[in-house]
Amino acid sequence: MPTNNDIIRKAAIETTALTSGLLSPEQAKKFIQQTFEATNLGGLVRHEMRTAKTGEVDKIGIGRRILRKKTENTDDGYRADVQTSQIEYATTAVRLPWEITEETLRENIEGQNFEQIVTNLMTTQLGIDLEDLYLNGDEATDTSDPDHDFLYINDGWIKQISNGGHVYDASSETSMSLDLFYKTLAQIPNKYNNGKLRWLMSPRRAQEWELFLLNKVIGAGGAVPESVYSSPARIPAVECPSLDDGTIILTDPKNLIVVNTYSVQIRKTTEGKEAIMMDKRFYVTHLDYDPIIEELDATAIIKGLK
Repeated sequence: MPTNNDIIRKAAIETTALTSGLLSPEQAKKFIQQTFEATNLGGLVRHEMRTAKTGEVDKIGIGRRILRKKTENTDDGYRADVQTSQIEYATTAVRLPWEITEETLRENIEGQNFEQIVTNLMTTQLGIDLEDLYLNGDEATDTSDPDHDFLYINDGWIKQISNGGHVYDASSETSMSLDLFYKTLAQIPNKYNNGKLRWLMSPRRAQEWELFLLNKVIGAGGAVPESVYSSPARIPAVECPSLDDGTIILTDPKNLIVVNTYSVQIRKTTEGKEAIMMDKRFYVTHLDYDPIIEELDATAIIKGLK
């Protein structure tokens, strides 16, 4: 499979004054997929590619206890229903521009490989920044916040769960405890507690949980099964560096959806007045996204952890 760098270089080569650098649907899908693979969580969530910037994602399900007793040679008219609904999405356009001076390329010990190194760094960071937005985006970010220009782009999963999912306020807790996880799990309806749930937490929070257990062991002179370290309440944890230490999310990662369109553009130029006068190469990646949630009732969030 071609890397993001290969896709960018190919798109850049094919971009002329007569073309826009628009990737083909197959290239766009590969580029987006490899962007997701830059993070732990990205490869676990659900991805939807669409042609329209706004629209709906279908939800199709069935009810429970739909079996009926069979009576030979009769038709009682009963039919199990298929339940359909839609989730609306509206993608937001984003861009990542960067530039490299020709002098840097000439004098850097890596030579022309420097361009490839920078391109790889930029595309990897694109995936990391997108995950940050999927989780922490907030259109109501305080304009005095230094991260306002980044976070206000779109509302992320944390805000959506906080407004419509199950919220456990841990601000009154004096320390971490196993009860904390079980109390949060108890808010999720049993039909979603099906072995697919995952705790999403920051690496530091995962390490603090391990330290909490180790201190308990030392104090009691016992042993804690290794599985408890990474699976509180028998639910595996996924470490997400983009999450703050005071927040833990509980859901099936496939319940978290990122919608992108095939309108991905990757452009590069070494021509034009500005490029010539400044002796630079200019690059920009254009794409769009919308993070949505299929079932808010299947989500829980712990907030205010100390």
